[in-house]
Amino acid sequence: MERYKEEFIEFMVDSNVLKFGEFTLKSGRKSPFFMNAGAYVTGSQLRKLGEYYARAIHDTFGLEFDVLFGPAYKGIPLSVVTSVAISELYGREIRYCSNRKEIKDHGDKGILLGSKLRDGDRVLIIEDVTTSGKSIEETVPIIQEQADCDIVGLMVSLNRQEKGLETDMSALDEIKERYGFSANAIVTMDDVVSYLYNRPIDGEVIINKDIKKAIDAYYSEYGAK
Repeated sequence: MERYKEEFIEFMVDSNVLKFGEFTLKSGRKSPFFMNAGAYVTGSQLRKLGEYYARAIHDTFGLEFDVLFGPAYKGIPLSVVTSVAISELYGREIRYCSNRKEIKDHGDKGILLGSKLRDGDRVLIIEDVTTSGKSIEETVPIIQEQADCDIVGLMVSLNRQEKGLETDMSALDEIKERYGFSANAIVTMDDVVSYLYNRPIDGEVIINKDIKKAIDAYYSEYGAK
């Protein structure tokens, strides 16, 4: 695993974004881990987050695209900080675009924030985490209604690698199958468990034997096929 991915795992833990314990998810599942990207709140955290996304996007997709699209609401700051990081790290100017939840009918009218979408634009969608794929189901039509764009892929921070509510495939695999574009993550839960198991972070072991056992039991029931 690349060093920046290991650093990203530590960064999620240090930022209290990735936690381990007992959590009830929206789906009703009892999960031994929980990710909340809303916990990135400081300038330095957001700067680092944009850099991790930029490196992962560069390694996975290259930089042959024109627009980073961040679905409202959490995708808005992600698209901004990552477009800044791509400019600073690679000297490539990528436009950012996001949607509003409601169409604005005065002033800067319309549903979009940031750049307008143009025919022929190559668009990369950026999100925090995709559990069910519902947000992509809402996002793709918004992009397609604005212009004749090519959606090149999706980048999220963490692939939970658990099956959806309707199939045994992970949300990212379902997206690939349904829409035909690549869906990737900076790291997977396999990466997280492999790196953190019995490894002290700031003097504390984050995933000990008991937590590892709970994670294994969770994936034996909910792991994607």
